[in-house]
Amino acid sequence: MTRHDPALLALQASVAGPFEQSFAMPKAVYTSESFARLEQQQIFARGWHCAGRSDALPTPGDYLTLQLAGEPLIILRDQTGALRGMSNVCRHRMSTLLEGRGNVRRIVCPYHAWTYNLDGSLRGAPAMTLNSSFCKDQIALPAVRVVDWLGWIMVTLNPDAPAPQQQLQAVEGLVGYLDMASYRETFRESFRWETNWKVLAENFMESYHLPVCHAGTIGGSVDLEKMTCPPGEAAFNHHYIIKNDSVPLSLAHPSNTRLQGDQRRTTWLLSIYPALLITLTPGYFWYLSLTAEGPGQVNVLFGGGMHPDWCADPAAEQHLAGVKALLDAVNLEDKACVERVYRGLQAGLSAPGPLSHLERPNFEFAQWIASQMGPVTT
Repeated sequence: MTRHDPALLALQASVAGPFEQSFAMPKAVYTSESFARLEQQQIFARGWHCAGRSDALPTPGDYLTLQLAGEPLIILRDQTGALRGMSNVCRHRMSTLLEGRGNVRRIVCPYHAWTYNLDGSLRGAPAMTLNSSFCKDQIALPAVRVVDWLGWIMVTLNPDAPAPQQQLQAVEGLVGYLDMASYRETFRESFRWETNWKVLAENFMESYHLPVCHAGTIGGSVDLEKMTCPPGEAAFNHHYIIKNDSVPLSLAHPSNTRLQGDQRRTTWLLSIYPALLITLTPGYFWYLSLTAEGPGQVNVLFGGGMHPDWCADPAAEQHLAGVKALLDAVNLEDKACVERVYRGLQAGLSAPGPLSHLERPNFEFAQWIASQMGPVTT
């Protein structure tokens, strides 16, 4: 039997018309427990998720852990230098294995000391010789797909998902001249906000809110009349800003003679579906990678860094400290805004309103969500 979630039906109806007549997504898309469960199945378990930057795992044995669609995972650099993804659950009594980030020579279960090599194969298991069904060579941690896409660690539970290089080829067409893979991560943090993950994603996708939400930081530098939001692509949307000289780190380094004209001062805002949000400048970058924690909480991976030209600059640390302080202040403003939105979504008298022409990315995001969810077989 096939059924439709009521929130999905409402979403499909809301994106059926033209953008010029569009409204914000229906409230239940953000607040419904059943819709949140469908997202885990249809979006997070099937698509690609960003686990951060690949240069965060520079040496063999470096690892990080995450949870994706309910699955605890390990991402590590193996002895050959390749990235590997695998289950973070022991094949014995199903204890989780590693926590956080670090470096290991091998993976040792904290429960009974079953030990795995960095390729996930079982290395040893104490006191198992009397069990005739035990065969060490047939036991390994289940692997998941991991790729390095332009310096980003991308992981999926779906063995059939098209590769990011295929899905996101148009990203390279837009920003390939900046060579994202060469940037170096200098900070990485995580936090949890009291809002729906889509509220935060939409907040990144539009700059309509900047003059008001960010009045204390960057809002004064924004002119709504000069903003444009070009049509997005199938797997992402984007917009860009031509920067002035007020933040030197956002420009190409003076020693860089390869970038010319507006390439030297263009800031790109890339929203890679479903939940990788990248601000990329010729000098630095920062990103958010989101995972849902039910309808009303979002786990945020927040990181950033610099182009190699700026990494080598004697004043780089000073420039980066200034930018990081600004980003921290902007994050606090965003937190207040997106948490207020989620409280409003739960109000009985609230209702979605019409979208501005500056919110085209939000409409395209809603269309993408609807296309991914589809009918659910029960």
